[in-house]
Amino acid sequence: MNQRKDTYRAALQREPDTTAPRQTKVARLHTRYVRVTIELDPALPDELTRWVGPPVSALLRVGAAALRPLRDTP
Repeated sequence: MNQRKDTYRAALQREPDTTAPRQTKVARLHTRYVRVTIELDPALPDELTRWVGPPVSALLRVGAAALRPLRDTP
């Protein structure tokens, strides 16, 4: 248990390797008890668009098709 705790603390103290240039956005949250690092890949918006775009387009087409008869009725 102690060894695991020491390993965890050592990992928290380590800084990331700065030899390779990184193109990621980094957000850090440091409090007394919690240290969180969030790295965002710069390609994330493209990936989200690629995965979310087709389902959203399909929903819009279905909604337009469902509303078309209601709009055409006097």
